Amino acid sequence: MDVGHSRLRLLLARTRLAWQSFRTGWSIFMESRIGVLSLVIIALFAVMAVAHPILMLTIWDSDTYDPVTGYAFDQLEQPAAPSWRHPLGTDPLGRDVLSQLLWSTRSEFVLGITAALVTVAIATTVGAVSAYYGGLVDVFFMRLADLIIALPGISLLIVLSALFKLNLFYLALVIGILGGFGGTAIILKSQALSIKVKPYIEAARVAGGGHFHIIFVHIIPNLLPLSLLYMMFTVTSAIFAEAVLSFLGLLDLRMSWGIMIHTANTGGYLMGGTRYWWLVVPAGASITLLCSAFYLGGRALDEVVNPRLRRRHD
Repeated sequence: MDVGHSRLRLLLARTRLAWQSFRTGWSIFMESRIGVLSLVIIALFAVMAVAHPILMLTIWDSDTYDPVTGYAFDQLEQPAAPSWRHPLGTDPLGRDVLSQLLWSTRSEFVLGITAALVTVAIATTVGAVSAYYGGLVDVFFMRLADLIIALPGISLLIVLSALFKLNLFYLALVIGILGGFGGTAIILKSQALSIKVKPYIEAARVAGGGHFHIIFVHIIPNLLPLSLLYMMFTVTSAIFAEAVLSFLGLLDLRMSWGIMIHTANTGGYLMGGTRYWWLVVPAGASITLLCSAFYLGGRALDEVVNPRLRRRHD
């Protein structure tokens, strides 16, 4: 019974400490202008992602506004310029551009967050294990990371897309694995080395803690703030990679921002100047804004994770 109470008190103490750390980090993050801006932009795109199914259920009919099979029957010529019924016009195939834009937002979030979670899970584990064991384990993972870093990422994805049928999930998985075993693992391993020599690690070892316990209870939880930082950067990389591959027509996707630009290019409208701006600008601006938002969010998190970058707080 005493052991159970001790564990409960320890759990409550850790929970309070984690909550206090979160509140401190959140206050630091919110004092950063780029952090607030990034949250506003991400929230805007989240609203866009939620808005599409609501509009399809309430206002839009699928025959006209389906992002893949819809057709604007009320327009005589395609692509049609923006109008009240089609605020961002239609593409060369007569599909509503706003519907495509909103529908693709959900895919971009799923892709970016899935790739980021895979990267963080692999990189954090690899970094902690490499730092803890050292020796041949460290040499193997670090040389693998060097090999992945040396490979050009987009070129490798182009080759993989030619060999395998990549959909949204598999693309996120590939990007996550490459990021997890690549440069992020090296950075987290460096941080894990500094954690490994902390007094509480030695105390846990003396108290009888096994390798698994020390790695997953003491080292990895202390790596998570830095892992969250690189999670933000991975989202940016994943969205950009998808846009490039979709523009080249190498992905098996129903619709995405990259496919929207690919459709405009295939129809010969990409180099048409500003005359058909609605075919390129909405998708291109969305890619730029969402990638920038996650990047700026990562920069703001850097102040939270790295004490040397923090401003003075009363």
